[in-house]
Amino acid sequence: MSALASTVPWQPCEKPDWPVVQVKHKFNTALGKMLQPQPASEADIEAPYIKSMHVQWHGVSFEDLPCMWASPADITQLNLQVGDLMVCEGGEVGRGALVLNDPPPFCIFQNALHRVRASNANDVRYLNYCLKQASEAGWFEVLCNRATIAHFTVEKFRELRLHLPSGESQRLIANYLDRETARIDGLIAEKERMLALLEEKRAALISRVVTRGLDPNALLKPSGQEWLGEIPAHWEVQPVKYLAVVGNGSTPSVENADYWDDEGYPWLNSSVVNVSPVVSASRFVTETALRECHLPKVQPPAVLVGITGQGKTRGMASVLVFEATINQHLAFIKPRSQDLDTDFLCYLLGHAYAFLRSDSDGAGSTKGAITCEQLANMKIPVPPGAEQTEICTRIRQSLDVSKPLRSEVQGSIDLLTERRSALITAAVTGQIPLEEMTG
Repeated sequence: MSALASTVPWQPCEKPDWPVVQVKHKFNTALGKMLQPQPASEADIEAPYIKSMHVQWHGVSFEDLPCMWASPADITQLNLQVGDLMVCEGGEVGRGALVLNDPPPFCIFQNALHRVRASNANDVRYLNYCLKQASEAGWFEVLCNRATIAHFTVEKFRELRLHLPSGESQRLIANYLDRETARIDGLIAEKERMLALLEEKRAALISRVVTRGLDPNALLKPSGQEWLGEIPAHWEVQPVKYLAVVGNGSTPSVENADYWDDEGYPWLNSSVVNVSPVVSASRFVTETALRECHLPKVQPPAVLVGITGQGKTRGMASVLVFEATINQHLAFIKPRSQDLDTDFLCYLLGHAYAFLRSDSDGAGSTKGAITCEQLANMKIPVPPGAEQTEICTRIRQSLDVSKPLRSEVQGSIDLLTERRSALITAAVTGQIPLEEMTG
């Protein structure tokens, strides 16, 4: 590595003719507008605006935009146009994407975003690839101090140093990466479609057997529940509260050191429902917290359900296999007896996911909340105990058969993703000769 490269630790460039420059000398950056909920003058209008959630690495979305009040001067200064590079100031700091489609009329951007336009012959696409490489190298972790709330401030962005070839070379590299990453993204998309088909097949199997059982010739009867349809005639339909105890937890004050201990009692947040079963905890509370914060001790076998939020965890369920307590964004369902198998219940709740989501939209004190009362009153099909066990065995056997294929496809996606990252790094650090990028 040349001595020049050491001045930019995240971009170990070996090209001595690529000078180190600060972003502010080659690109024009502007931070967006602070949210204005009320008009400040008669000239103000309600303008649509984008925020960080609308900017992902793959592009900028203009769907379902919120509005804020803005002056004519704001709209002139903070307008958006095709070719602008938008970069996140907070959240996943440094995440960037190009505006590829015409924005809505009068569209502006919030102060969680930077807008970047090139000066002279420079190319914002090249800068975006550099930001992607810096992000994957972990440089924003250092630059923005993620130990607290991370912010990629105007000063940090404008003073960011990078190796910058000539404008012509920037365009050549950006064109090359546009072509090659699009090809790789196409391959990844094909693999992801295959995973989606496998997931659809898995979900269809589960839905069929938890609502109709294993005997295709079984007599059916109406369940009385729209989300459930017909069920085998010998199955019962009962409210969850007749079969199990339902409750939720809370979060002890993070500022109270007496409540938290690395060797204490396992405490779980809603992220655990993304994988079933739940087998470990990352945080622990003390006996003092259990007592003073009235936290439940949930003993297995039990099922945990995400009950709040707009993300995918609301309505998701997972089997708990060790004793733990939970926060207020989770509910537990603890069967009273062996009449309800927790694996069967978890699979059934997976089938009921869409119903739980729609039934809870706008409910509770938090928009989009499932209450413990709703879960307790939810009527579910109850096959005989032995049949529940047989159904769960059939599902597990099917999953075991498809697991190797899923792992193979996911492995291919991981390799392609690594290839994409390595390609970007090689291109923006001068490891690929420019003459190889033509054609």
